[in-house]
Amino acid sequence: MRILFIGDIVGSPGREAITKLVAPLKQELQIDFVVANGENASGGSGITSKVAAELFAGGADVLTSGDHIWKKPEIFELINQEERIMRPLNYPSGAPGSGASVFKTKTGAKIGVININGRVFMEPLDCPFKAALKAAEELSAETKTIIVDIHAEATSEKIAMGWYLDGKVSAIFGTHTHIQTADEKILPQGTAYITDVGMTGPYDSVIGRRVEDVLTRFLSSIPVKFEVAKENVQLHGALVEIDQATGKALSILRIQRKI
Repeated sequence: MRILFIGDIVGSPGREAITKLVAPLKQELQIDFVVANGENASGGSGITSKVAAELFAGGADVLTSGDHIWKKPEIFELINQEERIMRPLNYPSGAPGSGASVFKTKTGAKIGVININGRVFMEPLDCPFKAALKAAEELSAETKTIIVDIHAEATSEKIAMGWYLDGKVSAIFGTHTHIQTADEKILPQGTAYITDVGMTGPYDSVIGRRVEDVLTRFLSSIPVKFEVAKENVQLHGALVEIDQATGKALSILRIQRKI
């Protein structure tokens, strides 16, 4: 099975990349399932029903998220209605939506998806390690193919999660920092890993925002609205091939494509 994980989609440029690039990638790379982090897809922060529909129509099968998931008011109702939109699993009990689910490909193959938030330099949520392990054990009753989106700031926390879940899930994809790392590998027990899959959006920017806005903030410390940039739109992600019989990863490949 071949699964494409797409890095954080930023604003309308990121959505355009999904619309124009995912279908050709599916055909070229024989992709069975597409997961994308969509928490920045609507105006650069949050997600709406209209934007989610656009991304699903463009080829995404599941949308994961992170700390910006609650930015749009309608998400509180939407996330209970649309199971393909996920929120981090380790929000406290009572949060709407789900952070761990099993989905099916068009051929009926089952894929478990876990969405988890890190805690270092981020909100003090429930323990991501314990939550992810518990979810992996529960999902394994239905499928051996399980992938994880760890949405975290610290590379150390992401790498630690990789070693913690090695052999218990098929692949771990890091998100949140919007900068693709070059450390893709298969860990000793068969789990594919990459610290950050990157960003899908405008690369002539500071992680998706206009350079001049961010520089003004850094140089003056004065609050500035960060507008989404527009130039040099790219899709970044990673493609993993998984043995369905064992749940082990066979390969992992970084993806970078321009519109």
